[in-house]
Amino acid sequence: MSEVSGQSDGAEWDLRCMQRALELADKAAAAGEVPVGAVIASASGEIIAEGWNRPISSCDPSAHAEIVTLRAAAAHMGNYRLPGTTLYVTVEPCTMCAGALLHSRIERLVFAALEPKAGAILSQNRVLDAPFCNHRVRYQQGLLAEAAAERMSGFFQRRRAEKSRSKVEGQ
Repeated sequence: MSEVSGQSDGAEWDLRCMQRALELADKAAAAGEVPVGAVIASASGEIIAEGWNRPISSCDPSAHAEIVTLRAAAAHMGNYRLPGTTLYVTVEPCTMCAGALLHSRIERLVFAALEPKAGAILSQNRVLDAPFCNHRVRYQQGLLAEAAAERMSGFFQRRRAEKSRSKVEGQ
């Protein structure tokens, strides 16, 4: 799907995939969406799906980057189960997305920045570690975390400034 290719088990490959996810987060921000991007790579070292946040533009509350990417990967694979794949995402997944990772049987999750308010992997809940889950997703956090966090904080700073300006102009 993407021109990015490499080894699925190396640090360099992880870095390249996360860099692509950050590029996709920039697409989301340019569209006025919260800047989250995601890619799914196969065990053979190929990006098979990618996506970014689209809930506003698609009028779909479930169109988080992870869900958009999971749907594309499932269509690509012809199966709703995605064994042997890795999801790279710029921000810690929420509860909805964590549940989708379990149902899709993603093997591994790599996410950049923590999401202190709604993160469901480490920050608020530990959905993937719940004892009742019948699938285990290996995960790691922190790859390019600063770059992802800067995108998020910058986006929300700009949004607050725009809101403040429109209040002043509206008076």
